[in-house]
Amino acid sequence: MGWLLTAAAWLTVATWVAVCLFRAFWEFLALALGASAQALRPRTPGTPDRRIPSVGSEPAQRAYWSQLMWVDAYTSTRAAASAVRHRLLGRWMAVTARRMFTGRQPSTGYRFDHWIARSVVRLLAPGTALGAITGALLTSAVMVLVHLVMWLLVGLVWLAAVAGVGAVRGADRGLALVRRVRMKCPYPGCYRAFPLAVHRCPGCGAAHRELRPGRFGALWHLCSCGRRITAASFAGRDRLAVECPHCDRSLPAGIGRLRIVHVPVIGGTSSGKTMLMAAAVTGLHASTGHGPLKAEFATDDDRRDVVDLNGQLQQGGWVRKTQGGQPRALMLRISHRRRHRLLYLYDPMGESFYDVDSTRRQEYLAHADGVVLVVDVLADPQVRRSLSAADEELARAAGPAEPGPWQTYQTFTGELSALAGRRRRARLPLAVVVTKRDVLDRIEHLRVPATGVGPWLATIGLDPLVRDLGHRFRSRRYWALSAYAATGTGPLVSEQRRAAEAVLWILSRTGLRVGKLLSEDPAPGPAAASVPGPRDAPVQDRSTR
Repeated sequence: MGWLLTAAAWLTVATWVAVCLFRAFWEFLALALGASAQALRPRTPGTPDRRIPSVGSEPAQRAYWSQLMWVDAYTSTRAAASAVRHRLLGRWMAVTARRMFTGRQPSTGYRFDHWIARSVVRLLAPGTALGAITGALLTSAVMVLVHLVMWLLVGLVWLAAVAGVGAVRGADRGLALVRRVRMKCPYPGCYRAFPLAVHRCPGCGAAHRELRPGRFGALWHLCSCGRRITAASFAGRDRLAVECPHCDRSLPAGIGRLRIVHVPVIGGTSSGKTMLMAAAVTGLHASTGHGPLKAEFATDDDRRDVVDLNGQLQQGGWVRKTQGGQPRALMLRISHRRRHRLLYLYDPMGESFYDVDSTRRQEYLAHADGVVLVVDVLADPQVRRSLSAADEELARAAGPAEPGPWQTYQTFTGELSALAGRRRRARLPLAVVVTKRDVLDRIEHLRVPATGVGPWLATIGLDPLVRDLGHRFRSRRYWALSAYAATGTGPLVSEQRRAAEAVLWILSRTGLRVGKLLSEDPAPGPAAASVPGPRDAPVQDRSTR
């Protein structure tokens, strides 16, 4: 009979262990799954998540896949393990099993009155502890498998998100490379290139310095104010207000999707380059509405600058001397059918090319896509020596440039090689514009021919300049015009178009198909003697820039 009692006792204990194991397993499993789901519940929109550290000063929330997804997965795994551990050690071991070992009721903790009941409870206490521990281990094994699958899915989602962001970012960058978009600051003291501008949130005005497909989102970023902002250029990002990331000054809209063409207008003091630039801008705008070519100011500041410049020309026929150090670029949007350019026109002081040191500080030359070289023939010493007394008086009244064209050219090209490199300099298109034609046509042996401006320069004494131009620049073209006749009151439209041609020719070398708008061989236009009004009067001092 003894062995029967022993077997019955062991069978009772084993059954109790199985019951405790089954009960504990399902309790732990439900608790672990609930804790995991609770950790993955949606958060209240707009509330900060303390688990996510801030990323610098960027006022945007990290994309879910980039960080929060991993944090949620870790939190879910940790919550499941913590729930099983706390329930095992807290309720089952510290409460239920401990009460049973002391002969108390497991649920209420009351002490049994009869010794037999206390003995039975003490006998079942090890089975309760063993069943709870075994149930916790089985639950842990199941949860390990569940979370391994979850982490695998999280990894796959992360890889898919990274691939998607990489594809969108690559498409965005590839489009910029195809369009040859290279953003550069137009302001003096900066002139620096940058891969991404600072974009302002249209809602709160916060500065986003990483508004591109990346860790903050693929197609849009969520600003701290709750507004979605487009993060891709092809999706409209460039319609936002932008700033230079280096100097924090405002940039024209569309700078990230338009190819920038940098064109410095180089010439000595009083060579007429500022009047030439004003005439070119007017000529470009005159073409708007009469064909596929369209020109518009990139910013309100550019519009005001040109209005002020034209006001000076209409009042006195001349402009004030260019002041300051490095020039701010005058920016225009040029469109021809489906092709678009953002034109940067630089009008530096003539003193900027007096010597090597001042020329070296013209850092925008490193970005030049073409150059307009303004040549004042009357400033060349050899040309001046060939003039008669009467012609010398005309030349002196016209305000010859300082320094002469040869000296300005030598200083400019020497430093251009240092800033842009010899090979790049050789590929730059050079538009040579002879100014003050209204005065040249009054001097018999300096009268500009209808064609062949380049050979004409060589015959009047500028042969070294012409030969060196042919040696250093593979692509060059010559124009002759009167900047005075193209500006001020009653300007000649033909001269304005000719001034614009020099800029259009450089734009055509960048892929803008405006070749049909250029004349076959730039002619100097009508003689000054045929221009009525003040231009038939004696030549006045034109100390212009």
